[in-house]
This record gives sequence, C-alpha cells and structure tokens, in this order.
Amino acid sequence: MDYRKFLGKAESLVLPYLGGGTVDAASRRLRVTTPVAAGWWRFDVKGRDATAREPAGPEGLDALPRVRGHVWGTRLVREGAVAEPLELMPEEEPPRLAPVCARRWHDGTLLFDGVDFETEAEDAARRALEEGHPLCGIRSVPSSLRAAFGYALLDDASRALDIRFAPAEARGRVLSVAEGGRPQAEACLRRLRAEREAHQRTLAAREARAQARHLAMMDENARRLASGLLEQVHRRGAMNPRRQGGGHAPESDWVRAERALAGSGARLVAQRRLVGNQLEVTYAFMGERFLSIVDADSLQVVDAGICLAGADSEVTLESLPSVIREAIETDVLVVTRHA
Repeated sequence: MDYRKFLGKAESLVLPYLGGGTVDAASRRLRVTTPVAAGWWRFDVKGRDATAREPAGPEGLDALPRVRGHVWGTRLVREGAVAEPLELMPEEEPPRLAPVCARRWHDGTLLFDGVDFETEAEDAARRALEEGHPLCGIRSVPSSLRAAFGYALLDDASRALDIRFAPAEARGRVLSVAEGGRPQAEACLRRLRAEREAHQRTLAAREARAQARHLAMMDENARRLASGLLEQVHRRGAMNPRRQGGGHAPESDWVRAERALAGSGARLVAQRRLVGNQLEVTYAFMGERFLSIVDADSLQVVDAGICLAGADSEVTLESLPSVIREAIETDVLVVTRHA
C-alpha cells in the first residue's frame, strides 16, 4: 500500500484560539497560518499547520477537568487564593464576584464554561464591597469568594494610590485584606511600593559600582597607552578576536528563549533586542506575565523583573521560573517590572 497519499490529508478540529501564531490541540501545538479574532474556530489541520475556516461553538468541554471559583475581572479566583486568567469570556460579563465554572484546556489554560448558581454569600459580599465594608462578621463565605473580594479591594485601592500589583504578589495577604478592608489593602500596596523602591536603590548602587570599575579600567588603559603596551593588547586581540553582540537573528533569539523557558512550563510571549547585546523577554508563568532582561548570548539574567536582593546575575532565563515559583509559594514575590 502506498501511504504517501495519506500524508497530505487534512482533518477538521474545533479549537479555542487565544491569539498569536499557535493553537493547541489535545496532543500537539499547531501553527496558525492566518491569525483571526480570539474565539472558538473550526480549523483545517494539515500536518503542523492549522487554518481557521469558520467560527464554531465550543466542543469537548465536558471531557475536560472542571475548575470552580469566583470571578474577579477576567480572572477566576479558586482555592488557595490563586487568581488565574479566564479565557474566552462571554460578551455579557458575569456579575462581580459571581461563582463561575471553567474547564482546564489541554495546555493548562482556563476556559470560561458558565456561571453557577449564587447563594446569599455573593450578594452579601457585593454589598460590602459597594459600601466599603470588610467581610469580617459575614458568615458562610467560601474561601474563593473571600479571596476574590480581597483582590477587588486591592484593585480599587491600586487605582486610587497608583500602585500596580500582580495577584501573585498579594496572594499570601489577600484573605487578611478581605477581613481588614480598605486600610489593609492600602497597607499591602504601600509595602509593595516600599520594597520596589528599596530594590531600585540596590540597583542604582550596583550600577554606580559598575561605572566606577569601568572608569578605573579606562584609566588603566590610558596608562597602558602611555607606556606603549596598548599595541600588544591589540595584537593579542587580533589573534583571538571576541565575538561581538548582535550576531543572532531574531528567529534565533526567539527559539533559544522559548527553549530555555519551556522546561519550567513558562510560555514565551514576546522578546525584543535592546542595546548592549541584551534581550527583553516577556513570558507567562503561573497565571502571571513577567518581563526580564537577559544577556542575548548566554541568557544570563541582567534584571529579573522581580526583587532578588541584587542576585539577578546568579540565575539564567532557564532557572528564573523556578525562582519565581518559590517566591510565589513562600509569599515573598515582589514584581519590579510589569509586563
């Protein structure tokens, strides 16, 4: 039998498309030939390529793991105060703090499935939020609703104080915020701002020391020039030339960064070249987006985008997600660069 006639055979799959250049099927990631609007689409799949043919209704959700929690903006807040992005939300937004059911897609993404039946707890939490009261004293409030209430308080305070926060930074304190109300939310945000400012002072001091070393090296080079030694240095350099930055094509940068992140479960979102042979890398990990700056050749971290007490250069892009995971799980994460 000649199997070659089957190699070009196309199949039809209904898949959730979230934007970008790829879409995930049950067993593999496919390249999208022509990007379309986010949503459920019927794709014609041939090899590793997927071409969107027409919008479609969701398929296969019933066989996927169900995840329940309460909605906060475009996130589902579930057990453990974890606030994950909720994809493909309906055109009509669910009520604030509504109980929501989602499905875990094959790549780990949470897809909106529907709004669950409400109890008196959701209505009581909404009234408390509207009236500026904390949740203390309100009984029978599920932990996911308490956490969603706390995040909503932090969100309101964040806009008023102009202090950004990522849910993972406040996860360990969000239940205390729900119980303590607006003052506790403001205290949490001000603590984050103080830690970021301390981080910036550390970075400034480190850059000042590096500049001082650079100036000292310039003085040393001047002395060598005066004594006629610089010519020897140039000759040695000619025999053993150092590779200059910028030798990688953008595709190579993307592939190497994607490979470095993939082992930890992080997903590369964007990257761009910076001066000084550096890369700015944006990636999604544990329901958050992070932005880090790394050396373009070695992928050694220059600025992790989170507070590492000045130890950024001790990690690489490959090991950085595990450091972030530990910071989240021990409630010490402080984001210094927001993606």
